[in-house]
Amino acid sequence: MTPDTVQPDSIRQIITEMADENKPPVNKQLVELTDIKSDDLVFFNQIWSGLGLTRKLQLINRLIELAEDLAELNFDAIFKHRLRDPEEEIRCKAIEGLWETEDSSLIEPLIKLMQSDPSPKVRSDSALALGRFAMLAEHKKINPEYMPILCKTLLEAYNENDDIDIKRRALEAVSPLSLPRVEEAISEAYYNDNVKLKASALYAMGRNCSLDWINHLIRELSSPIAELRYEAAGACGELGKEIAVPYLIEVADDDDIDVRIAAIIALGKIGDDEAQEYLKACLEDESEAIREAAQQALDDIDVIRDPVSIRWVDLGRPE
Repeated sequence: MTPDTVQPDSIRQIITEMADENKPPVNKQLVELTDIKSDDLVFFNQIWSGLGLTRKLQLINRLIELAEDLAELNFDAIFKHRLRDPEEEIRCKAIEGLWETEDSSLIEPLIKLMQSDPSPKVRSDSALALGRFAMLAEHKKINPEYMPILCKTLLEAYNENDDIDIKRRALEAVSPLSLPRVEEAISEAYYNDNVKLKASALYAMGRNCSLDWINHLIRELSSPIAELRYEAAGACGELGKEIAVPYLIEVADDDDIDVRIAAIIALGKIGDDEAQEYLKACLEDESEAIREAAQQALDDIDVIRDPVSIRWVDLGRPE
């Protein structure tokens, strides 16, 4: 049954049945909640308010999974209302469910959550979600007039928070904006003694896309700290500079498997002949994970070299 053929009262029946905590959520019913109408959403919210946390988590997780599996489904209206849920876990899940949306009306509520939510996890997740809109504004996919407010609020969150996770996510989120104040914040974080903050600075360098960062990144490929080598490798791939290829090939033989895979993925994003030859050799590696990463990287190179293919912009990393 498709949303076009469902009768209004059957949607209400589905919503009523989903409240029965003795029955597991049924996918073929939940899909009918896509693009829910306003009157039915009011009824949904009334039923939702009476549910226990376990049931709420069951339902919102299933809606997120369905939306990920079937691109034509849209539960954004439901997720937006969950941003105000009294439960911290639900607010975090609502932010996750809205990860793919490009609706700029979300910017204001996400800023409010980042600034004033009682949960540090919600504030951190909200900052990370705002990074998607910073990237969209930078690439003029939404009104670029959002850039000043995004820059101001995210840099304030970075500068004024003692919580390291919120500082990190705010820095990562603001990093796509090609503004001097943003580059100054990234540089400051890079020279910070906190390893986690420095790792975020390296990640931010890749999202910032200024080629001025390349020497910092190449230097960190030989860091004694695996997390920094990992982030430096990923950022080198985002910058796409061929000068990084021999250094990435060296770190692609790292003792840390995650660092190796990050370097291999980066080589696929750069995609010159030297990178391609190395990746072909990796297809014979004894590690299945390395072989799979190398094949994916080679596929990425094919996309880069195909003039009719579309190369999507990375809008962030949900965590």
